[in-house]
Amino acid sequence: MTTVLVHDADQQQRRAMVSALRYGGYEVESAATLAHALMLVRRRPLAAVVVDPDGHDPFDVLRRLRRRSQVPIVAVSTPRPERAGVALLDAGADDFVAKPFDVDELLARLRAVLRRSVRPAEGSPVATPDFVVDPGAWRLRRADGSEVRLTPTEWRLVEALVRRAGRVVTQAELLEEVWGAEARGKTGYLRVQMRAIRRKVEPDPAHPRYFLTLPALGLLFVPEGRPA
Repeated sequence: MTTVLVHDADQQQRRAMVSALRYGGYEVESAATLAHALMLVRRRPLAAVVVDPDGHDPFDVLRRLRRRSQVPIVAVSTPRPERAGVALLDAGADDFVAKPFDVDELLARLRAVLRRSVRPAEGSPVATPDFVVDPGAWRLRRADGSEVRLTPTEWRLVEALVRRAGRVVTQAELLEEVWGAEARGKTGYLRVQMRAIRRKVEPDPAHPRYFLTLPALGLLFVPEGRPA
C-alpha cells in the first residue's frame, strides 16, 4: 500500500487529513512536530508528504523537508494570493491546497503528484556539453560525473522538454502535461519550476544555454546549447 506522511502541528486538522487520506486508500504516517516528520522521512519508505506549515515559517519547513527527500510534497495552507502559493512551490512543494480543504481536491492533487513521480518507461540518454539527461532512469549527471537531484515535478518538466528537443513547447502544453488541465493559465508554476531547474543544471542560470524561454511562444530545450 502507498504510504503518505502527514505533518501538521494542529491535532484536529492532522486527524482530518489522516482520515481523508485513509478514505482515499492510503496508508498514513503522521507527525505533530517537524523533528518527528524529518525522522520519518529519513527512516520510512514514503510515496509523498502532505504538510500544513501554518504557524511556522512555511518556507523553512518545506526547504528542510525537501533537503531530506525528493518525494512529492503537497502543502495544505491558509488561503493566500496565488503569488504566495507560487512561493510555496518555490520553497519545495510540488502542489498546494487551500484550507479549509475539500477532501476530493486534496486526494486529486495527491494522485496528480504521485502520477508525476512515476518514472517514464523509456527514453534514450541525451548529452549536452555540460550534462547528460537519462529520462528512462531519471538521472541527470553533470560533465564531472556528479548527479543532480531533481524533484518529481522538475523531472516531468525536464523529460517533457528533452523529449521534444529542438521544438518550442507552449506553456499551455507543459502546464496540462505536468499539472493537469486545471493548471491552465497558472504560468507562475512554470516560472518557479524552471527557475529551480536552471539553478541546478545551467552553468549560468541567469543566462541559460539549454532550457530557454521564448517570450509569447513557450519553452525550448537546445541539446547543443545556445551560443555564449
